Amino acid sequence: MVMVLTPEQQALLDGEKGEAMAKVVKTLVMYGNAFDAARMVPVTSEYGHTVISFGLKALTPLYDLYQELLDAGLVSGQKFTADPRPLDKHVPSSLLEDIVFKKIMYTHQDRYEAQLEQFGVIGDDSYTCTGYLPQVGNTPRQGDVLSWAESSAVVYANSVLGARCNRNSGIIELMGSIAGFVPEFGLLTDDGRKADWIVEVRCSEKPEAQLLGSAIGMKVLEDVPYVRGLDRWLGTDLTDEVCGYLKDFGAATASNGAVGLYHIEHLTPEAVQQGEALIRENARVYVIDDAELARVKASYPVVWKNPDAAPALCFIGCPHLTLQQLTDWTQRIQDALKQNGLRKVTVPTVFTASTPVIREFEKTPHAKKLKRSGVVLSYICPLMYMNNPLCKRKAVITSSNKLRTYTSARYYTEPEILRIITTGKEGKQ
Repeated sequence: MVMVLTPEQQALLDGEKGEAMAKVVKTLVMYGNAFDAARMVPVTSEYGHTVISFGLKALTPLYDLYQELLDAGLVSGQKFTADPRPLDKHVPSSLLEDIVFKKIMYTHQDRYEAQLEQFGVIGDDSYTCTGYLPQVGNTPRQGDVLSWAESSAVVYANSVLGARCNRNSGIIELMGSIAGFVPEFGLLTDDGRKADWIVEVRCSEKPEAQLLGSAIGMKVLEDVPYVRGLDRWLGTDLTDEVCGYLKDFGAATASNGAVGLYHIEHLTPEAVQQGEALIRENARVYVIDDAELARVKASYPVVWKNPDAAPALCFIGCPHLTLQQLTDWTQRIQDALKQNGLRKVTVPTVFTASTPVIREFEKTPHAKKLKRSGVVLSYICPLMYMNNPLCKRKAVITSSNKLRTYTSARYYTEPEILRIITTGKEGKQ
């Protein structure tokens, strides 16, 4: 199938606004042709989002390409948020790790952030993987067409907010914002949002969001699941607590598989509006019970050099925590420490959240309690921190299945993490 362009789009491809814009449109056309897109559709969201937020020396050609676009006067047609920064001096690290971070890995950070400012990043506080949270303000409306990349943000926008976005790559998402249109295929179409799987959740208690999402992602891969039975615990309202759960659940489906959209029966907007009409006739069925979740968890490899090492660092917040999650975690840690006769966590622990969420949290009495417990609160991207090759030697634990998938961090459920960092005793895998 050859894509049909409007006269205005064809003029851009023919060079009406210069060679650089023509290359941008040609790239989008090639992208669309690869997926048999019939046409381009306008980007309708107020803001965009870019997944690349790190100035890696290895990506020098990318920054050179961005400079070519900027020199041609091409900036984003919409302001945008960006993924979290990779560095924060408050996060525990060794002298050698700092040297690798600053002298070898992220040597282009200042240059790249200056480029993002020219392209149209909303502001200095806009670096987060959870730009859709109300404190940040990049919250699309249902039906909005997006040009985003960042797997956890895309799946949240599609599923919880009902926006429309494909799992784009970095650079492609910025080109879509520059051009103001994207190829229409996949999750931008009604048919592409139909469910290929019915997932029956038959657990005896509320399943861990990260573990349930992992199981579904590894089973359905890039397909769309329609999840039944989860509303038994989540209810039918998208409260702050439920949205936090779905954020973590979706991130696991997207990183442990390649899910860009899920439907939760009686809860997510399209499932509420369309119900079983979203399910394809030939949809396959996947049943998840306690035994299945235990099987999935047991399948995770432990890639530490010493599997029996004592945890040296703990990351909580990948994706970034919500304000409600920060509050809940702080209270749980306080209660557990008091119960165990301790004042501070026994493992260096980092909570990560967006700067606007951190700012709101610091207005609450919980902020002082968290600081007294010894937990570091940071805007950092844990994944970018863990990309330092020296971190492979470090026994890092996390409650994030995304961080587990992409790094050497070891996954524990939230109750297990709480037990470890408030007692020093490792929970059973």
